[in-house]
Amino acid sequence: MRVRYRAAGLGEEDLAAAPIEQFRRWFDEAVASGLNEPNAMVVATADATGAPSQRTVLLKGFDERGFVFFSNYASRKGREIEANPRASLLFPWHPIARQVIVTGPVTRTGRDETVAYFRTRPHGSQLGAWASEQSAPVASRAALDGMYAELAARYPEGEDVPAPPNWGGYRVAPETVEFWQGRANRLHDRLRYVRADGGWSVERLCP
Repeated sequence: MRVRYRAAGLGEEDLAAAPIEQFRRWFDEAVASGLNEPNAMVVATADATGAPSQRTVLLKGFDERGFVFFSNYASRKGREIEANPRASLLFPWHPIARQVIVTGPVTRTGRDETVAYFRTRPHGSQLGAWASEQSAPVASRAALDGMYAELAARYPEGEDVPAPPNWGGYRVAPETVEFWQGRANRLHDRLRYVRADGGWSVERLCP
């Protein structure tokens, strides 16, 4: 179960001056390649004792301030971020032999930003954010479906659904961003931006 990587390399001279611009280049190329859900990323967090957990969520925006996703604040990830406000993001673009790893502190987005994004979600997803007490035990699938049905009756299609108070955005401000390019003989290219003195330095890592 080994794949031979034959992609072109990634040299220091290929990199943008800042990691967000480099990420934008690679993200656009991942989209253009037809990759399924290129905005899917693994979010790793840890609780106050250091015990880790991870899950796949969807990136909903990025700029110089960081990478944004949305979640229930009472979910496992939300509780862990509250106790230990740092995270690692992994974009596993395996079909094009690339991955990106971001690490940094996590903060909540402003409420206005959360509400603005919530209004763009499909009606069913808006109801789902209310129906699911994310990560909490639930008696049965029927119980979950019943809660959704109650909400659908209260907020029929076409009616505004308010953003739940315990739901919103998180922004991961990058301190390091690693770009991994698969190469032959497992001699992969790994170039990592590190925030330093208000700017960025780049280091090459052994594969």
